[in-house]
Amino acid sequence: MEEKEAKISCSIFQKQEPVIKHITEKINSAAGVKDKAEFADELQREVEVLLNCADFDEKTLDCKNCHFIANLRKKTADIIIKAKKLA
Repeated sequence: MEEKEAKISCSIFQKQEPVIKHITEKINSAAGVKDKAEFADELQREVEVLLNCADFDEKTLDCKNCHFIANLRKKTADIIIKAKKLA
């Protein structure tokens, strides 16, 4: 299945996206929940950059899509961190 790249025209998103993808790859390749949770903390910090964007405009589709993606990633990180607490 072909993965489509996000086409959001925003310099902040374009700067954060490779960083977030790299952290996601580290989460996926980490062996244990503890290691995954450490990377999930890092992911949360990077996602917050997008969610706290000073240029956010709720009327812009790119901004809405960026926040939607960022919120999904934040929820994913939250789940990983909660799993660590249960382990």
